[in-house]
Amino acid sequence: MQKVLQSLQLALLNIGYAHLNTDWNYDNVISPFTRLYYITKGSARVYHSKKEFELQPGYMYLIPSFIYSRYTCDHYHEQYYISFFEEIKNGISVFNLTPFVYQIKAAPMDMHYFERLLEINPERALIDDDPKVYDNRPTLLNFQKKNEQLSSAEYLETNGILRILLSRFMNEQSDINIKARAINDISQTISYISENLHREITVSELASFCHLSTDHFSRVFKRQFGMPPNFYMQSKRVERAQLLLLTTNHSLQQIAEKVGLENLSYFSRVFKKHAGKTPGNFRKQQMRV
Repeated sequence: MQKVLQSLQLALLNIGYAHLNTDWNYDNVISPFTRLYYITKGSARVYHSKKEFELQPGYMYLIPSFIYSRYTCDHYHEQYYISFFEEIKNGISVFNLTPFVYQIKAAPMDMHYFERLLEINPERALIDDDPKVYDNRPTLLNFQKKNEQLSSAEYLETNGILRILLSRFMNEQSDINIKARAINDISQTISYISENLHREITVSELASFCHLSTDHFSRVFKRQFGMPPNFYMQSKRVERAQLLLLTTNHSLQQIAEKVGLENLSYFSRVFKKHAGKTPGNFRKQQMRV
């Protein structure tokens, strides 16, 4: 697993400190980046991964990219917040390769990391905490450009702090219980899928890649990821399409081809099944500021 993590890339989008009240109430939030919260005062709730998380002072919270979430605050709370892009290689998410927990008690040094990250990235705060405002292409690209303005030392320190904070959420006990070979096989399969999303991929092809029968591979894959291989591949195509819709000017047809769903009508149906809306409506809603 360590060899796979050597290619992990993290890119800061924003960092800030917020005082939030009952206006912090958003549903159907699906962002192409990961979020980290450090709660300092008050309370709120976040829903994702089929769980409810009560945000409490002295705790940190992780929300992976491309996951449905909902936020609500009944009274008031204060938080440090971070958002960043992450990938292993070729668009693969680290969340596909190793288990994570989403709530942990903060260690004494964690507050320092948030404060230091904010100190060396002082103009990265969100102007509006509404996801519909900042989950759009111009805003995301603007934050990415700011990374290029950092000095070499600031860039390395920023990246190092992000790695430290992300590592705090890794579920080491689960890692121990997963056989090394299984991790290697699955990670290679995930890499293979990601590298070939631009074309049709069959389950039998994936099974052959892992030197397993189609039925055996399907059972192992579903046990590992909680979904059949075809459904997983569709979800990855839609995730990549969402990122392209947010960060490029490509036409819907161009994006459909880039994610291996050349028939525009079929692409729209698959996208709506996973995202709850058509690609065109997704782009319009995200671009509406």
